[in-house]
Amino acid sequence: MPAVSFDDACALLETALAGAIRREIVAGLVEAKDFAHALRRLRGAMRAHAWKSGAVRVDLDEVVAKYDRRTRQEGFHVLHDWDGKADHVNPDIIPVDVLDYVAAQRGTQPTDAVALAILLDYYFLHLLALFSLRIWDEGDPDANLDRLDVLLGQLQGPDGSGQRFVDDAATLILIATSHFEIVERGYGALLERVRALNREHRLRIALPHTVSMGSHLRFGFEASYGRDTVVMRDDNVADYPWLCFALMTVMQEYARLAAAGAADEDKAPIAEGILNGLSADARAFVGQPPSSLSGSDADRGEFRALFLQHRDALVDAFQRYRPAPDTYSPLSFFFNFSHNVLKGVVVDALLRGRAWPLTFDDMLTAWSRDEAEVNVKRELAVTLMGYARAHPDTIRGRPMPVIVYDPSTGRDAFAVTMRKIRE
Repeated sequence: MPAVSFDDACALLETALAGAIRREIVAGLVEAKDFAHALRRLRGAMRAHAWKSGAVRVDLDEVVAKYDRRTRQEGFHVLHDWDGKADHVNPDIIPVDVLDYVAAQRGTQPTDAVALAILLDYYFLHLLALFSLRIWDEGDPDANLDRLDVLLGQLQGPDGSGQRFVDDAATLILIATSHFEIVERGYGALLERVRALNREHRLRIALPHTVSMGSHLRFGFEASYGRDTVVMRDDNVADYPWLCFALMTVMQEYARLAAAGAADEDKAPIAEGILNGLSADARAFVGQPPSSLSGSDADRGEFRALFLQHRDALVDAFQRYRPAPDTYSPLSFFFNFSHNVLKGVVVDALLRGRAWPLTFDDMLTAWSRDEAEVNVKRELAVTLMGYARAHPDTIRGRPMPVIVYDPSTGRDAFAVTMRKIRE
């Protein structure tokens, strides 16, 4: 028996996330003599994974160490980023790295309670992401994922900073695994675990994967691989099976809805996911399969059969997602890693001291609640691209931004995808 069970670990997190504890922690930090001291105190608590508010103490060090160790053994560094220049995993967790950046940029400014609260929530988001890869350790993984949904709701509820990160716990799995891994050995085993989840959870995991992996591979096609599809396929032997599973799962849902006579509006988010997933390399899934899909014959075969069955309806449905200058389109949004997009959102919120009213999932769809949200999405995408341009990575010997919003390239991607799926 583990020293701390998954239920016990969730109960510990719930103690920290429910009620007024986080507000009280931030209130205590604000009492520090200046912003720099408040940030240092928060940094110390993050590194110790220990939190105190009045008589309540939440010590997460044991469970974080255990879960981080297990997850690293499986091939994932959820809490730590990769330093591409130094070629090693950073020693501090990502929230501490972000805190240090804020301290360097704003440490001499007046104490900002909103920024402290966002940093605290960003820390707990990473713990939830770590927990999302441990739902298979014991008990019912579907029930465990639902438990994380409750905790995520508390994190992003009225007792927090107001910054929303992701829509549900299924997206946490995407964020947890969207880091550069020098050895990509964990993705296959994780995919087999995801297959064992119930239909609802498989779909909730698959849908954001279709869009985010489409964006990730489109970025690679343009930046890393010099528009060479063969090189992209050969360098993404872990991504292609995952995208194939995601496309197959989402296509199954489209076929189910069509058979039930669902309205076009009900099928629209599913159709959008299929389009975005195919946008990176449609021929790999509807034409001749590449070697990177050699172990995915069943998934690819089912996807292709269902896609061809519904192709005419899907081609019509895809038209509404053609990128246009006055709309927001995820086809125009491409990036290296999903977690870097979320980090960029958080960093900008911290620098301006105001939360963004969008989740990472919101950036994966053209659907918006109103015109104002369309404008906010475009503003956020352009803001993130501005940071990426100011701090480019060196790719193929040239400085390149790792987050791009370009409607022109999005229109090209749409046109190429439509041509390939009609072949």
